[in-house]
Amino acid sequence: MTSLSVEMLAADAVEPITSAGNAQLGIAVLAGIAVIVLLITKFKMHAFLALTIGSLALGSFAGAAPAKTIASFTAGLGSTVAGVGVLIALGAILGKLLADSGGADQIVDTILAKASGRAMPWAMVLIASIIGLPLFFEVGIVLLIPVVLLVAKRGNYSLMRIGIPALAGLSVMHGLIPPHPGPLVAIDALGANLGVTLALGVLVAIPTVIIAGPVFSRYAARWVDIKAPEKMIPQRPSEELDHRPGFGATLATILLPVVLMLVKALVDIIVDDPENHVQRITDVIGSPLIALLAAVIVGMFTLGRAAGFSKGRLSTTVEKSLAPIAGVLLIVGAGGGFKQTLIDAGVGQMILDFSKDWSIPALLLGWLIAVAIRLATGSATVATISAAGLVAPLAADMSTSHAALLVLAVGAGSLFFSHVNDAGFWLVKEYFGMNVGQTIKTWSVMETIISVVSLAFILLLSLVL
Repeated sequence: MTSLSVEMLAADAVEPITSAGNAQLGIAVLAGIAVIVLLITKFKMHAFLALTIGSLALGSFAGAAPAKTIASFTAGLGSTVAGVGVLIALGAILGKLLADSGGADQIVDTILAKASGRAMPWAMVLIASIIGLPLFFEVGIVLLIPVVLLVAKRGNYSLMRIGIPALAGLSVMHGLIPPHPGPLVAIDALGANLGVTLALGVLVAIPTVIIAGPVFSRYAARWVDIKAPEKMIPQRPSEELDHRPGFGATLATILLPVVLMLVKALVDIIVDDPENHVQRITDVIGSPLIALLAAVIVGMFTLGRAAGFSKGRLSTTVEKSLAPIAGVLLIVGAGGGFKQTLIDAGVGQMILDFSKDWSIPALLLGWLIAVAIRLATGSATVATISAAGLVAPLAADMSTSHAALLVLAVGAGSLFFSHVNDAGFWLVKEYFGMNVGQTIKTWSVMETIISVVSLAFILLLSLVL
């Protein structure tokens, strides 16, 4: 197929690519999701391939022409990667700088030096939340697990009393707070304001992480009373460094993009004049791309150079940070392709029609759809992307604050009950030396608490805003 014909088909995809009725579309959606679930769970296929094949299956079951299905999928993949791909890459670079320079260890050690006894679970929440801002969930786990194990061993704490707060902090950041991939894609799909979503996400995240972290850890420690497994305590990266960046400089670097994006959101609300000189400046420096790019450039000096990295070492660190995210970018991109196929097939309008008859609030509907996909596929990112595509039409007439809350509701649903089809489940199980039953009692229950509690706070905010 020529590039011109693909462009023509992509342009045509604004119109529904099939004339199928709601019943056939409903069956097509279930069939497409079933294909994705079967390929991921039964055949252990990579999520990128599963989403690609599932998108083609969806189009076929909906009766769309194969060429139009392909055009919809590739258009969605391209626009999603264009929208969030660079942000994911910049986040990965910042996270790698933070880890390799010893900046993460500096934050951990400084906070732990001030905490002891009953304050330790709260300190772990604080550490995980700060570290979790620029890092992917899996990277955050790998970075924090040695700290969790060391603290539990040295302080003779139950592993769950220390580990659950740390995992809760990471998980909440992953599901609700940009610049993590899921929230970023949902913001893009629903046309939400990033700054407002970030601000409301923080409001929801604080009480949620307290309940799912320090509070729940008391019960988790009673249900599963285990000690830190000796074999899983690795050497920390900063032990090989002669010196590390300072605590203040590290913290400022991590929070820089968050502050810039929040400043933009505040100026947009207070000034609300696109021609205003101040607002035009903050619109530039507070855009996600510039905010994260600024943090990366600053981090090269405050983190890399402060740790004694040469120019060559900095270049190597950046290079190494990008290789592991290739899979994440492909999954996110394919998820965007699946989302666009859903929209172009008319599924979004079908959901909109049904929701009027069901009288289910849009926020609850978005959460329920994300929960269903999360339980089926095990992937929070796939659940967020797919659910955001399905409920996108509902956001068209929403206010700025409610569109942001819909993003958060979808993100909350994507965290519901992690189980055996989720890579995170096995990561936690192996690192903490638990069996499947113990992991369900602790990790899976914690994820469910995060999902349900955050939804409750989101619905409360929707009544106020």
